[in-house]
Amino acid sequence: MPFVKTNGIRLSYQRSGRGEPVLLIMGSGAAGHVWTMHQTPALHRAGYETIVFDNRGIAPSDVPPGNYALADMVADTTGLIEALGLGPCRIIGTSMGAMIAQELAIGRPDLVRSMVLMATRARSDATRKALLTAERTLRDSGIRLPANYQAARTVLEMLSPATLNDEAAVSGWLDIFELTDNGNTADGQAAVDTMGDRREALRRITVPCRAIAFTDDLICPPHLVAEVADAIPDCDYEEIPDCGHLGNLERPEKVNAAIIEFLDKY
Repeated sequence: MPFVKTNGIRLSYQRSGRGEPVLLIMGSGAAGHVWTMHQTPALHRAGYETIVFDNRGIAPSDVPPGNYALADMVADTTGLIEALGLGPCRIIGTSMGAMIAQELAIGRPDLVRSMVLMATRARSDATRKALLTAERTLRDSGIRLPANYQAARTVLEMLSPATLNDEAAVSGWLDIFELTDNGNTADGQAAVDTMGDRREALRRITVPCRAIAFTDDLICPPHLVAEVADAIPDCDYEEIPDCGHLGNLERPEKVNAAIIEFLDKY
């Protein structure tokens, strides 16, 4: 994969397809190539070029020591867009990637044409704050839980009951999460602070947006995604059933249809 030097680090990226560019920003702890399972093929068929990349903390992009701030991730993405001459471009983000996109649209609207925000939020409610605090306490303790335990916990947090109750499907997911357990590779990303309240700042966004919620999402539940849609002046809202935080992987056909329908309009 080629690299871009930006904000003092190297980011690995991949461009593919033909057409107007769409930048896809991945969430915490995951590689950019996850988008290539379902989203980039659908976007190519719809006539778009796609750019996926690995955020700092995910090899082969640089993995700087220490904790990262959301501002670091936004500056990285800004530099990538500028270095590749993409702006203003369409942006798709999920989870932390959607929060990066939100901040980019607030601070550099000249680089954003429109954006799709999946599994996002503008603040953490009491439940999400408790989850984040517990995760940080565990990480700071230095304790490393066994990969099979991490896998079992991850499927419960990330997937819908529809998948959890399908024995063949959940067995495959358990294998994937256990095999891809990345140890402490993304610890810097895990420290990104998402506990603030950005609802007022989101009112400054001027580009067209679509917020997509997943009905069974425990990390960014629909009521928090709806707050994002309410705060951004030109943002519509869609909710996709029978999927959790990884809705773009659990229900890719419905997610892809919602993405492409919006991008074709804007």
